[in-house]
Amino acid sequence: MDAPANALGRPVPRPAPLWRRVAAPAGLLAAVGGAFAYVGAVDPGEPGHYPVCPLYRLTGLYCPGCGGLRSAHAFVHGDLVTALRDNAPAVAAYLGFAVLWTVWVVRAARGRPARIEPGPAPLWAAGVLLLVFTVVRNLPFGGWLHP
Repeated sequence: MDAPANALGRPVPRPAPLWRRVAAPAGLLAAVGGAFAYVGAVDPGEPGHYPVCPLYRLTGLYCPGCGGLRSAHAFVHGDLVTALRDNAPAVAAYLGFAVLWTVWVVRAARGRPARIEPGPAPLWAAGVLLLVFTVVRNLPFGGWLHP
């Protein structure tokens, strides 16, 4: 039996097997799952397990990532309120990762390219939100955003 051909008479390549198409997303999920498992097992609130944020150590200012490990620890343990209190943008990033990863897996399983190309507007909006978050959490009235 001949291989299927396209309109130009050229043979159409067979798609890769499903396990090969989803190998990259599965590998990334394994790596992220391992990192979350480690942070879930080793409490960042206990001194000596993780390094202190260099910006905080040098200046006393909280960067947008400060509290991210404590947020991940609370998230792993199902304490969403504490996770949001420790670093709300980090929780949004966890959920965003889950959505983007799911889109990637579905597209890969269907044999489609996994291109996700946000335009400049969403990227600028995310940058501005992180900048505002960082500034507000370091002002006197933003103490409720401290990790």
